[in-house]
Amino acid sequence: MSDWVDEGMTMVKMKIGREPARDPVRVDAARGAIGPDVKLFVDANGAYRPSEAIAVAHDLARFDVSWFEEPVSSEDLVGLRMVRTRVPAGMDVAAGEYGDVLSYFERMLEAEAVDVLQADVTRCGGITELRRVDALCRARSRPLSLHCSLTIHANVGVALETAIHVEYFHDHVRIEQMLFSGAATAQDGALWPNVETPGMGVEFRWSDAERYAT
Repeated sequence: MSDWVDEGMTMVKMKIGREPARDPVRVDAARGAIGPDVKLFVDANGAYRPSEAIAVAHDLARFDVSWFEEPVSSEDLVGLRMVRTRVPAGMDVAAGEYGDVLSYFERMLEAEAVDVLQADVTRCGGITELRRVDALCRARSRPLSLHCSLTIHANVGVALETAIHVEYFHDHVRIEQMLFSGAATAQDGALWPNVETPGMGVEFRWSDAERYAT
């Protein structure tokens, strides 16, 4: 995480929930590594029941955690809303990365289940549907966070009114740089889409991918 900060990232995210007893020590270590000025996000991948998630949120508030992703299952809209209304002030509850139809996002917003809606263009139905998700967020004054697949999100994200950030996931960064010319890269903590090349601004390097053929 300190390496990401050295590269200009202003937000970092870590997983919690697999070993709850160790999480406070881990989050404390992460906060120590990134310093006081970088935002610290946690992602539980639906590990908790609502009452547990609320307790965890209040415990981690001492480390200035400002984002709690999937504190409970993203299918549990009642539970998400319960958590959202009871976490400490300044901590956003987020979910939505698994959405694959527009009605999924509509239900989540109508239930007031999240402070920040997430969406993934590779899951939600492509660029056209992602723009519709953006319109839903605009209608309800909710920000939108883009999940992984950084190059395609960097390109479409600049056309979305409610997008606030893109997840810069290590594995996706590595694979895109290995196999695509023109893949987006972070500069001083920001993604800059390739606007010189048509489409997504990338070209698949078949020769580099050949070694992985089966």
